[in-house]
Amino acid sequence: MSAIQINCPHCFATNRLPSERLADNPTCGRCKNHLFVGKPLELNAGNVASTIEKNDIPVLVDCWAPWCGPCQSFAPVFEQLAAQSEPYLRCAKLNTEAVPSVAQDWGIRSIPTLILFKGGREVERVSGAMPLPQLKAWLVQVGAFN
Repeated sequence: MSAIQINCPHCFATNRLPSERLADNPTCGRCKNHLFVGKPLELNAGNVASTIEKNDIPVLVDCWAPWCGPCQSFAPVFEQLAAQSEPYLRCAKLNTEAVPSVAQDWGIRSIPTLILFKGGREVERVSGAMPLPQLKAWLVQVGAFN
């Protein structure tokens, strides 16, 4: 039985739990809220580092902006992915207008851009909106679910 770290999307505390318990709807040891909520987590300057670095499961970040038409049309697809892929993939959204320093650090040149992080490091990225089947196929291809 191996233990993994999962960052709470509510209080951002790091929780350790047996990997076998991921699908058991675990709760945070600090705030007692569910660790998986089935929707993307909104990233901000205060939670981006802990979300990326304190999760042993992969984290997929959608970098977007409110004025971007393709970003708006892609949002429901990303919501569906979050609902279907937790607890094995954490989905998060970064509003590049609200947190431009992170967008600059990550070298975001076009939106929407999806960045896959594993172990706190970027492993893959792709730009542009895509339908859910294509998004899932890309995630399998880049090893997000292994």
